[in-house]
Amino acid sequence: MSTPTVLGGRYELMDRLGSGGMSNVYRSKDQILERTVAVKVLAEHLSDDDRFVARFRREALAVAKLIHPNIVQVYDTGVDNGRHFIVMECVEGRSGAQILKGEGVLDPEVAVEIGVQACAGLEYAHRHGIVHRDVKPGNLMIVGGPVGGGPMTCKLTDFGIARAAEQTRITQVGSVVGTAAYLAPEQVKGDEATPATDVYALGVVLYQFLTGRLPYEGSSLAELAVRQQNEKPLSPRTYNAEVPETVSASVMRALEGDNRIRFQTAGAFSDGLERGLRGEDVTLLLEDEPDTPENFPLAETATRPLERTSRTAHRPAPPPPRYKGPPARPTVKKRSAFSRVVRFFAGLLALIAVALVVAGLVIFLTDRAASVEVRDWAGDSVNQITRDLKDYIRDNTQ
Repeated sequence: MSTPTVLGGRYELMDRLGSGGMSNVYRSKDQILERTVAVKVLAEHLSDDDRFVARFRREALAVAKLIHPNIVQVYDTGVDNGRHFIVMECVEGRSGAQILKGEGVLDPEVAVEIGVQACAGLEYAHRHGIVHRDVKPGNLMIVGGPVGGGPMTCKLTDFGIARAAEQTRITQVGSVVGTAAYLAPEQVKGDEATPATDVYALGVVLYQFLTGRLPYEGSSLAELAVRQQNEKPLSPRTYNAEVPETVSASVMRALEGDNRIRFQTAGAFSDGLERGLRGEDVTLLLEDEPDTPENFPLAETATRPLERTSRTAHRPAPPPPRYKGPPARPTVKKRSAFSRVVRFFAGLLALIAVALVVAGLVIFLTDRAASVEVRDWAGDSVNQITRDLKDYIRDNTQ
């Protein structure tokens, strides 16, 4: 192993946990705090890129501020003999990619719970101004649950590396950061990534968990882009009859190529998944699209344990959350013809009721008083009501 045994005079590298084109990850011992950590050592070709290193260090500092149960915590970053590294929480579990390879297809309840927890981590990061940009099975760490036993926790990892790689010579020579199959159409076109971009990528991941396959497959980025533009993937239920139709609809909504129709926030996607598991329809009109629910968990309570249950043992439905409509889409509802007719006759009946009251008063007064003043007042009142009725009918029938 060319990497020094101890990095930064503190982190003793032990067995390798994983490797990829951008880094190698080692189980390590923090000799100062005497705890097990994971150390990600950047590949040499990245460490030689000054622009990448500068961006990476800035992103590592930003990600280190994200403290959430569904995000792998970043502890430290440094450089040793020209090798740049970051120190992270060591998660004793399996990645989503390993689970897909070993299990193939997950129960819908398990897949939805993974999605809900991943959404909690993404929503927290988005609210702190950080978009992941590289959500894929390999960047989801799963601990416990029906797959591993005991309570389940899903943690997102590798925040920041995709961001750091933007506009460096890596992308300038035509390489694609991340796996092309998980890139949203706007990413393929080179547009700025948004929270809805992460929603799309997570939608692809859940599609895989439910069906064992990708919604789009292509041998190149160009082929993938053409298929995204011209094809619509089949519903997950097409490949797996155990997936509820409403869960399929929620995943398909996350995979919308038009990011204006897609779930706009991770919180809204999470809500759609949970409602779909309860059998509720999530194919809402765009004007009714909910934002992140007001009671969406963003603190330490975001992770919920999941035990093995039967396929029919769904969670009891909680009271429906109150939503805030998106502020950028005010809508003006037009009154129907029926509504206008009802309002016309309601006003007419009100005027007639007033006329009857006045007429009764006239009869009462004229029977008990013969004075000219009373008769004149009564006559003027009746005439005024008559004029009001004529004016109301004329104004509302033109």
